[in-house]
Amino acid sequence: MTLKLGVLVSGRGSNLQAILDACDAKSLDAEVRLVLSNRSEAQALERARAAGVATRVLDHKTFPNREAFDAEMLEILRGSAVEWVVLAGFMRLLTPLFIDGFRDRIINVHPSLLPAFPGVRAQAQALEYGVRVTGCTVHFVDQGTDTGPIIDQRAIPIGVDESLESVEQRLLVEEHALLVDVLKRIASGSVQLDPSGTEGRRKVRSR
Repeated sequence: MTLKLGVLVSGRGSNLQAILDACDAKSLDAEVRLVLSNRSEAQALERARAAGVATRVLDHKTFPNREAFDAEMLEILRGSAVEWVVLAGFMRLLTPLFIDGFRDRIINVHPSLLPAFPGVRAQAQALEYGVRVTGCTVHFVDQGTDTGPIIDQRAIPIGVDESLESVEQRLLVEEHALLVDVLKRIASGSVQLDPSGTEGRRKVRSR
């Protein structure tokens, strides 16, 4: 199944580039239909344009509230025939309106081993806490902050006195590989949500 992707970005877009490269190499059965950003200066937009992918900028500051912004995003993505949404460094919390519009078809890549260190500054939090192992997570998006069902994770050790910059650079490599791998598995139909998680939490089964 060819995935029709909409990628939401706010920054430099290195995870977007990993997706674009995999599509170009034909190793990922997907088509990036649209890259949408809330920041006109996001480097990710340049990456998309260089790959010939359509882009849109939607400044959240021009909308009266989050719901109005998300409603416009929904309309734009649906108008581009997007079927799956990837959050690749998108620095906005999504409202229930948007999440319901793409229910169980939104994934996010987060730079920690969730449920540890959700939210912003994840790796800085990890180093401040003194953990010796960190990693990245790709998960389905729900109405919480980085609380959706986990699809997969990758871990790396943290060296003694290793800098935040060094950890972040090494982790980016793992993020790129993990995100593309998860998208491949979604395209093949091998990722399924299992509603039988404990305490009402759903979990993911991979065939």
